[in-house]
Amino acid sequence: MLDCSEDLIASVLDCAFEVHRELGPGLLESVYEYAMAVELAEKHIAFERQVAIDVVYKGRSLGLGSRADIVVDGRLLVELKAVDALSPYHLAQTMTYLRLLKLKRGLLLNFNKRLMKEGIKRVAL
Repeated sequence: MLDCSEDLIASVLDCAFEVHRELGPGLLESVYEYAMAVELAEKHIAFERQVAIDVVYKGRSLGLGSRADIVVDGRLLVELKAVDALSPYHLAQTMTYLRLLKLKRGLLLNFNKRLMKEGIKRVAL
């Protein structure tokens, strides 16, 4: 399993704060994803968007078609939400993605909060 540094997490959180400062709450998740991509690129942080997650069972792909929002530097999962409140489902989804992507750390970011710091959940396996 791949781990990441606190510096990388801090850099990604800086991007999230900037996006939230510029756009505020109340938009679609996809808007925040595009904006995060702009911020990460401007800071020269390597990332991939909409990363396919394949579940293999007994050598066969189950073809479930799940996608992680953003994977930063191949080491940090970033799942974005724009909901009133994060639910146990959102946490379970993030934990599942971490496991299937063989990553140790993730951020679950809910942009639909008055203050971004209220929408940050660190997740670790």
